[in-house]
Amino acid sequence: MKYFTIDELSYSQMAVRCGLKNIPDKAAVRRLTDLVEKVLDPAREQFGAPVIVSSGYRSPEVNRLVGGVTRSYHLTGRAADLVTGSRDGNRRLFDILTRLPHCELIWENGGRWIHVAL
Repeated sequence: MKYFTIDELSYSQMAVRCGLKNIPDKAAVRRLTDLVEKVLDPAREQFGAPVIVSSGYRSPEVNRLVGGVTRSYHLTGRAADLVTGSRDGNRRLFDILTRLPHCELIWENGGRWIHVAL
């Protein structure tokens, strides 16, 4: 893992605000590591600039509070929501992600963020 950490992928503003723990179990950590190694690090390398994880792993309670779907890939450590700082940057990153492994790739909310799952 070159550009991302498990701590970064499990940080949640909602969890902090509500005093909740958002700690992935060992299986979720393995899946997050796989996501980083196969998708996020290669995408960041090709993008050539910082990529911010706005949401990664979510505990069931955090997922419920943020309005996530009940079968969200975030619950198992298989998904991340990403931003670059601009919609143009997000578009470039999205185009890069289309060429990398994924089972879900979504241009969310008019390009405000990108959801990718492995």
